[in-house]
Amino acid sequence: MKKWVVRFLSLLLFNVVVLLVIGWLTPARVGWSALWAGVILTALTIWIKPLIHRLFQSMAARSAGQRTKIGEKLVQGFLVFVVALLVWIVTVALSGVSVGGWFWGYLLPPVIILIGWAIYDAIDDRVEGHAGALYDKATGTKTTGPAAAGATSTLPSAETAAGRRELQDGLTDEQRRMLDELGKS
Repeated sequence: MKKWVVRFLSLLLFNVVVLLVIGWLTPARVGWSALWAGVILTALTIWIKPLIHRLFQSMAARSAGQRTKIGEKLVQGFLVFVVALLVWIVTVALSGVSVGGWFWGYLLPPVIILIGWAIYDAIDDRVEGHAGALYDKATGTKTTGPAAAGATSTLPSAETAAGRRELQDGLTDEQRRMLDELGKS
């Protein structure tokens, strides 16, 4: 549950920023609707986008053997844009965002959303790690696991030392002991 809450809230904040950028760079009027539109965009991004993308991928995979590598990359890029366009249209339809102009209002915002998705994909582990740490601090629970931001190692010192030795020469303690015994024979 915590994982989904942290993921949803961190993506929500990021999507609100993306929507405000869309409102700033395009004639789409976002304003205070950015909060509700952010909730819709986040829900679509987490749960609906993968389903739509998988559907389009399976449709495109039927004819993938007939395309060149460049053609396949173009088709994949087009599919990603179509998914972003559908997500934008549903977000506009279900929120108070108003759009003016066909190109600037419907074709440019999905490009900005795609750029936002790419940026979020690059930084999502760190963002979710920090959000998880804030969530843990707010609820009073301990932070554990690799997603925890700034978490210290929970391994005992003997295991940590063995791990460091293994990183240095690539051998586990048992392999090192076997080689030592082999050398004594």
